Amino acid sequence: MLQIRVNAPKAMTDDVIQIFEADDAVTGLSVLRGASLKPQGDLVLADVAREAANDVITRLRELGVHRDGTIEIDQVRTWLSRSGFDAEVRTPGSSSDAVVWADVAQRSYEETELNWTYLSFMTLATMLAAIAIVVDSQVLVIGAMVLGPEFGAIAALGVALVRRRFTLFGLAVRTLLIGFAVSIAVTFLLALVGRGLGWITLEDVTGPRPSTAFIYTPDKWSFIVAVIAAMAGVLALTSSKAAGMAGVFISVTTVPASGNIALGAAFGVGEAIWGSTLQLVVNLTGMALAGWATLAVQQRVWSRVSIRRARAAAKPHRML
Repeated sequence: MLQIRVNAPKAMTDDVIQIFEADDAVTGLSVLRGASLKPQGDLVLADVAREAANDVITRLRELGVHRDGTIEIDQVRTWLSRSGFDAEVRTPGSSSDAVVWADVAQRSYEETELNWTYLSFMTLATMLAAIAIVVDSQVLVIGAMVLGPEFGAIAALGVALVRRRFTLFGLAVRTLLIGFAVSIAVTFLLALVGRGLGWITLEDVTGPRPSTAFIYTPDKWSFIVAVIAAMAGVLALTSSKAAGMAGVFISVTTVPASGNIALGAAFGVGEAIWGSTLQLVVNLTGMALAGWATLAVQQRVWSRVSIRRARAAAKPHRML
């Protein structure tokens, strides 16, 4: 169940109420006249079955509420309502599977924002990955994967293509390129310091590394794992269940590959640089393609659900 809050100009309030009242997925409706100061108008609160949220939000956007007022969407974690239960039962689809596109787009923009926090996490994750390679520790590699924040920007590429938001696509590409470039550059400089101090040797980079050799030796499984991980990640992002995200973070070797690129550059080891670069490209490509395909399928499925709801709502009118 979702709660949609609308701050509407007074002239729009009756139209907003009509949109909510006309949808049988809306089970609770409250209007606070004069409660909104910016804009001057009213506050409308509606409880909506998650499966029908896209249809309601689309009609509100067509009315222009988002231009003159605000539309806010909140997840209701716990609710007790017989009418709410009945609404979810009669609304096609599953609440857990429902994709609320406004929420997905908002989160995508937030995840692609290039800021100090994003660059810090990327750099720290890449540094941790480099240390993991030096000591040949799978545990530290996993830690670096979990710490890396890049998946949000990768998923945003698919959202941008499916929803035709090309500004978002450009922001995601910029964030990924700058994020990896900065993190690799900083790790490279620190690797040079470690080399000068004698803490890191050429043997650490070129010697046998049974626990972390997969980082610079991509194969068909690297691509397959990236595809599966991205599909799982997108499903976790778009549904009401996010339990699968940890598995996504520890499945792909984007950050470890960038850490190995920095080490290879610090010691002039071309094999480590090119092998890790190929691993990074394979993972990013697989994740981006799989994320786009998964979102495209979800959009198609939920478009059909909306059509089914519209046809069901129109039946009584035809009978009249």
